[in-house]
Amino acid sequence: MTTHQNERFAGKVAFVTGATSGIGRATALAFAREGASVVVADISEQGNQETARMIEDACGRALAVRCNVTQAEDVKAALDRTVEAFGRLDFAFRTPASNSLSRRRPSEKNRPIVGDRR
Repeated sequence: MTTHQNERFAGKVAFVTGATSGIGRATALAFAREGASVVVADISEQGNQETARMIEDACGRALAVRCNVTQAEDVKAALDRTVEAFGRLDFAFRTPASNSLSRRRPSEKNRPIVGDRR
């Protein structure tokens, strides 16, 4: 991974789910290349650690957090850890690793998993 190409996200924090492989990992690495600190969130602790290590090896800042996105408590806890560790949250990127939201009833699909954090 090339380090900090443009740094247009320097000082920003990105929260990326499904970041252990595929689009999620590519997105986490892309945020890091642009200077963001990245929270790598996934149910796979080993995969989280691997992605976080890739970011740190390229001189980025990363935090690996175990998070099952189908569980509101997990998501809230992961977001709380993000703010504790970095003091802020600027970007949230969700990859549908399990595509659990597509199995929700139509009336639930637009309902937030976690309350508005404003």
